[in-house]
Amino acid sequence: MLSIYSKPLLEIIEILKNKIDTINEHDTIAFKVYNPDKESSDSIIIHTYKTWVDLAQILKCRMLTPQIIDEEYVAIRYKKLSHDSFHAVDADKEEKYGSDSIFAQINKNEEASFIYHYVQALENVKLDQRVRVLNLGVNNGDEFEVIEKLSTNFENLELLGIDYCESAIKDAKVKFQGKENVQFLQADINKLNSLELGEFDLIISIGTLQSSNLNLNKTFMSIVQNQLRPEGALILAFPNCRWIDGEMIYGAMMRNYNYSEMSNLYKDVVFCKKYLQQKKFRVTITGKDYIFLTATSIRK
Repeated sequence: MLSIYSKPLLEIIEILKNKIDTINEHDTIAFKVYNPDKESSDSIIIHTYKTWVDLAQILKCRMLTPQIIDEEYVAIRYKKLSHDSFHAVDADKEEKYGSDSIFAQINKNEEASFIYHYVQALENVKLDQRVRVLNLGVNNGDEFEVIEKLSTNFENLELLGIDYCESAIKDAKVKFQGKENVQFLQADINKLNSLELGEFDLIISIGTLQSSNLNLNKTFMSIVQNQLRPEGALILAFPNCRWIDGEMIYGAMMRNYNYSEMSNLYKDVVFCKKYLQQKKFRVTITGKDYIFLTATSIRK
């Protein structure tokens, strides 16, 4: 066990980084630190558990249950994550997000930094005032499950989910079997206008519009012009994270970078915000691991 309790965080990061580089995926390391339940003093700096959780993410590790050594010290344990990520999987684009994919093992609704801000966005758009709801990139229907729990008039809503992945759509249909007001359609968002779906009171798209097969600016403007009612609302979520070994790791990544680089994320969010403001929408930006853009019409 590494004893690093007396060192400043800058040195601790370097020591742990070097150690983690030498171990195999899923191996664990343990290091001795001051008990975070104690208070710092002039002579010692005590780091909180949040510091150790944040550092685990930065070092691409999962923090395991700490072990109490005594009243003074605690053993922090990290498990090195693998590099398995649905982003890097060499699969047909139709099934990269399918029922047998790594992505299918992810449950965003059980991640605090996702579900809290998604619920907040649904509250901000006044969900119960919406009737027709469209979800672009619905996958297996997780976001509709949240709507069902929050809505006070769910049976009166008309929900339509669209996704390019056939197996994901099949899973969603099974999940909402018997719910006649919930429909799912396998289709290409690039050909949305040809489907003649009409207009919607609320359009949701979580982590989809930045897909490599879409032109975000063109697609987004078309959706606002053709599928959204003038008095409608939008909830968009832009991933500011990577899913590695089932763990949500903060920070968007770009090719040719081995660290988080968020230029494209900010560029796309700002474009959508400015465009919606020009169309007389009130826009808010919230979130952390997913950046939520929520827009409501202010037209009179």
